[in-house]
Amino acid sequence: MTETKDHSSENQMSFLEHLEVLRWHIMRAVIAVMLCAIAAFIFHDFIFNTLILAPKNPDFFTNRMFTILSDFTDIKALKINSKPFQIINISMAGQFATHISVSLVSGIIASFPYIFYEFWCFIKPALYSNEQKHARGSIFYTSFLFAMGVLFGYYVITPLSVHFLGSYSVSEQVMNQINLKSYISSITSIVLASGVIFELPVLIFFLSKIGLVTPDFLRKYRKHSVVLILVLSAIITPPDIFSQILVCMPLMLLYEIGIKISKRVQSNQEENDDKSTE
Repeated sequence: MTETKDHSSENQMSFLEHLEVLRWHIMRAVIAVMLCAIAAFIFHDFIFNTLILAPKNPDFFTNRMFTILSDFTDIKALKINSKPFQIINISMAGQFATHISVSLVSGIIASFPYIFYEFWCFIKPALYSNEQKHARGSIFYTSFLFAMGVLFGYYVITPLSVHFLGSYSVSEQVMNQINLKSYISSITSIVLASGVIFELPVLIFFLSKIGLVTPDFLRKYRKHSVVLILVLSAIITPPDIFSQILVCMPLMLLYEIGIKISKRVQSNQEENDDKSTE
């Protein structure tokens, strides 16, 4: 018996009708982003003072933990951001433009679960009932992984990057006065990149569903993936071994989780094929 989809072929929409449905999904997602961005714009004191500017201060959680570790191990190099640097603005509209851009990025991050929900609502009717069953909870897992990536980027990568780049000096005669736009763009790019990278298991799931990757393929190229992860870690972190190791560890764990997910997808597909042949 061939499995049918939730809607009959007579009720299938035309290409233009699909575009119209997609347009409304995009519109609702954009509205959600704008509402969250407006809220972030209003509560700018919390966004900037409590969140964005905090990683450069000695009392930031990660900086305090590294200070405790430095005192315990007597390794002075572990103490990071002990001397907060000055951030300046050199453009007339610089602070206002930064306020708007940060609000938009905050809106995207805050509304990400709803954005993915709209995306899921668009593709869900095209899935078979068993595919919908196996994809149940995808919104939660995708949002959870994105949030974990954002938190990892904010609490781990950002303080290390701020410490290295903010304190790096080519000469004692040159004083670091970091531009506001440069500081904000560095942090937002790190946080968003970490959130996207942590979606690796979701990417492997969909690639496994369409047959582009298999568990055997992922195991075969595990060594190659280590090299790619090291290169990726070197790109998004300061050029020191300690930071790269901190980033490599969760990425390798996500890759191994991806192998398990791909194996489960393959097992489910083989089980469905066996049932269809009976």
